[in-house]
Amino acid sequence: MSAKQKNALGRGLGALLNEASDDSLRIPKKATPTLGGINEVDIELIETNPYQPRTHFDEEALNELKDSIKTQGIIQPITVRKVGSKYQLISGERRLQASKLAGLKKIPAYVRSANDQQMLEMALIENIQRENLNAIEVALSYQRLISECDLKQEELGDRVGKKRSTVTNYLRLLKLPPDVQAGIRDGEVSMGHARALIGIENVDILLEVYKKIVQQGLSVRKTEELVRLLTNPPQAKVPAIAGSKATSPEIQKLQSELSSHFGSKVQIKADEKNKGEIKIPFVSTQDLNRILEILDISL
Repeated sequence: MSAKQKNALGRGLGALLNEASDDSLRIPKKATPTLGGINEVDIELIETNPYQPRTHFDEEALNELKDSIKTQGIIQPITVRKVGSKYQLISGERRLQASKLAGLKKIPAYVRSANDQQMLEMALIENIQRENLNAIEVALSYQRLISECDLKQEELGDRVGKKRSTVTNYLRLLKLPPDVQAGIRDGEVSMGHARALIGIENVDILLEVYKKIVQQGLSVRKTEELVRLLTNPPQAKVPAIAGSKATSPEIQKLQSELSSHFGSKVQIKADEKNKGEIKIPFVSTQDLNRILEILDISL
């Protein structure tokens, strides 16, 4: 094993994958599978990853990768773990599937040891960072990391290199109706459209707006304007009451930003002396715990 490979092993999966293109050129034709090294493994001995977050593979892209493999070979090895007499895939499912289509009998692979939780975490994080997952697949991966790997949102953000607010916005997608989630998955609506739809509490109205987005090709800005009209319809002007104070544009903007951050309709009230209160409503104990986690408060 070269000094370069030894150094890569100490830096974990990311370093191994990044340096694969150079090392793969020196893979021996017949190697005895060893932990941590690059080996040629029989494809028929590799089982698919039960923790794979990707549920859909683009057939055209898969065929393009197959043609590339036929011409150039495997540039970047897959990663597997030894399970009895077989191997279980940790990362590289597209490369494995394309290699099967190309008719390969063996495939270069890193062989490493990992328990089930480590394998789940590695597979999810590696795919989130390296693959072009749709927003729903990312959200489901985040949810699995939180529930099955016992991570808090802040810890998850650190692991995947995202702000906690970004993680929260993805997780909120899973509260949308199944039809809308399917539309996000299939690319009929964008993440921007979805974030606007989350602000609609009435499911029937939400689905109606979703249909208009798809049928009329509404932009994100048009969708936001439509949602604003539906959730905050213009009211008739009434005579000002003595001592009352209209909500300033700054307060309205802050309310909107806090509502987006907490996933709840936040209200800010302030009097003429700039004293007031902030209200963050919740609908269940689970919803309260979600808000407390955002505030980094534990009971």
